[in-house]
Amino acid sequence: MSLLAGYRLSDDKAELQLDVIHGFLAQTYWSPGIPRAVVERAIANSRCVGAYAVDGRQLGFARLVTDDATFAYLCDVFVLPEVRGQGVSKAMVGFFLDHPELQNLRRWMLATSDAHGVYARFGFAPPDAEQAGRLMQRLDPDVYQRMAS
Repeated sequence: MSLLAGYRLSDDKAELQLDVIHGFLAQTYWSPGIPRAVVERAIANSRCVGAYAVDGRQLGFARLVTDDATFAYLCDVFVLPEVRGQGVSKAMVGFFLDHPELQNLRRWMLATSDAHGVYARFGFAPPDAEQAGRLMQRLDPDVYQRMAS
């Protein structure tokens, strides 16, 4: 747990407010319509950090998929609109990067369409041409819509 200018960060999953997290993620460009059960399973199998106001309301969230030895994928990072621009997302990213059990990982990855500047401050950069030629993905963008029907 850490304090940040009136906000508190915690990696205690018992504090996570699933209604807030699912409500936000289901409206994002990266996981539109994601079922609550999928969010619950993702949280159960990942490292997570939440940002909380002093009154206990959840204001932000970030999730890290990792083997704790060689690789980490940062995802589902969000901050509610009313507290954006106050360093909350940077604090959550820093929480993971500074975590003692996550030191010396060889590769950290993430995907973003609009927050490159936030992550560049932490050393994230697009892959160079050689690396980009090696990276592959298998994407099913309509999976949540199919699950709902």
